[in-house]
Amino acid sequence: MGTLSFESVREAQREWAAMPLAARLGVVAGVRRRMAEGARELAEMVPTELAGALRRTVADTLGAEVLPVLAACRFLERESAWILRARVLGLDGRPVWLGRVGGTVERAPWGVVLVIAAGNYPLLLAGVQTMQALVAGNAVMWKPAPGTEAVAYAVKTLLVEAGLPAELLTVLESSAEAGSEAIAAGVDFVALTGSAGTGTAVLHQLAEKLTPAVMELSGCDAVFVLPGADLGRLMEALGFGLRFNGSYTCMAPRRVFLVGYSAAEAQGFEARLADALRGIEPVALPERTRALVTELVEDARALGGEIVLDGRAGAVTMIAGACPAMKAMGADVFAPVVSVMRAADEAEALQANEGCRYALSATVFGPEDAAKRLAAKLRVGNVLINDAIVPTADPRVPFGGRGRSGYGVTRGAEGLLAMTTPKTTQVRRGWMKQAYEPTGAGHVELFAGLAALLYGGWQVKWDGLRRLIGAGLKLK
Repeated sequence: MGTLSFESVREAQREWAAMPLAARLGVVAGVRRRMAEGARELAEMVPTELAGALRRTVADTLGAEVLPVLAACRFLERESAWILRARVLGLDGRPVWLGRVGGTVERAPWGVVLVIAAGNYPLLLAGVQTMQALVAGNAVMWKPAPGTEAVAYAVKTLLVEAGLPAELLTVLESSAEAGSEAIAAGVDFVALTGSAGTGTAVLHQLAEKLTPAVMELSGCDAVFVLPGADLGRLMEALGFGLRFNGSYTCMAPRRVFLVGYSAAEAQGFEARLADALRGIEPVALPERTRALVTELVEDARALGGEIVLDGRAGAVTMIAGACPAMKAMGADVFAPVVSVMRAADEAEALQANEGCRYALSATVFGPEDAAKRLAAKLRVGNVLINDAIVPTADPRVPFGGRGRSGYGVTRGAEGLLAMTTPKTTQVRRGWMKQAYEPTGAGHVELFAGLAALLYGGWQVKWDGLRRLIGAGLKLK
C-alpha cells in the first residue's frame, strides 16, 4: 500500500468523522435495505465449502450470517446515538480542591481500522465489525479470508451505493501478507477474528507500534450438564453444535461435564449421545485437521478414554471417560470432536474446566436457578443457559473471550465503543492561582489535613479540619 493511497484514506476518514452521526447512520440504513432486498444473492456469495471443511447451505448462511448482520445494522441505527453520546463532567462530584473545573468525555474514532476476517463466518463477523467501525467514524480496511473475497466486495458495493465514500472501505487481498502490510503502513486499530496462533503472530507485529486491538480467538467450549437437565433438548443442542457449519465454529461444544450423575446415569447419557451423533453427516477435513484429530484420539485412548465414535474420516468423534490431562480437553480443533467427563460435583467440574486455556464461551444445562449459580463461577466471555450458539446472534450481546480466546469484545454496545477511544476536554472556570504556586514544608500539614477531612473516616475528619485550619493560618 503506497503512502499516497493511505493518506487519501486518512483524509476521507477525517471528513467522515466530522459528519453528524445521523448522516453516518443514514448510510447504514441504506445498506441494510439493500442487503434485505438482495439477501439471497448476498448469501450465495458466501462459500458453501471452504478449505475442505466448511459445509453449509444457502439457507444456513441466510440464518447464521445475513439475518444477524441486518439485525446489527438495525441495532446501530436505533442505539448508536446514546451509546456514543458525550458525557458531561459537571461540577457535582469533582474534587473540591480542583475548584470550578468541568469537562466532557467524548468517544473519538481511532482513525483507520483493520478488520482481519475469519473464514468460517466471513459476512457476519467482519460485516458487523465493519459497520460498527464506520458508524464510530472510522475508515476500514477489510482483509478477507482466502476464498471469501466476493462477499467483502459485495458489502463494499452496497455501502457505496448507500452513500459511503469509496475511500472509507478498502478491501485488501486475502493473503496474510496484505494484513501485515496494512499494519506496517500504520493502521490505528485492529479487529481480528481467528486462531490463537494467528492472534499471537499479529500481536507481535502490533507490539512494535503499540497498535491497540481486539482479539476474538479460538475456543474449546465446555457444556455443563446438571441434575434435572432436559436431556432431550441437550441432545439436540449438542448435535446442532457439532453439525452446524461442519463444526467449523469457535463456540462448538468440545467438552461435556456430567455433574453429579451416577455411573449408571452417565453410561445411559453417553449411549444416548452416541446414538444422537451417529447420524451427523461427515465433513471433509483438511489433512492438517485430520492429523490433529488422530492425535487427540490416540492420546485419549492412551490415557484410558473410550473412543465411542471414531470420526477421523470426518464424522463425529466422541470420547467418553475423559480427564483433564487429555489433549482433547484443551485443543482448538475445527472438527466434530466432543469429550465427555464425569464429575462428582460442581467443584470437580470447575477445577477440570480451569485446566483449559481457552475461555470463549460455555453452556450450562439444568434448572435455571442452579445453572445461573454455576454460570456465575465460570471465567469465560459468554455463558448460555439451556441453549447453544444461537442466542449470541443477538446484536445487543457483546462477544469476546479470555485467556487464549483473546480479549476485548465485538458486537453490542461494548463492541461499538471498542471502535472508539475516549477523548476528554476540561475547562477551568474562574481562577485558582494557588495550584501554580511552589509548595514548601508548610504545605505538608495543609495537604495531610485536607486528605483527612475529605476522605478519612468520621473519627479523623475533625482532626483533619483542625490541622487544615492551623496550616492555613501559618501559610498566610
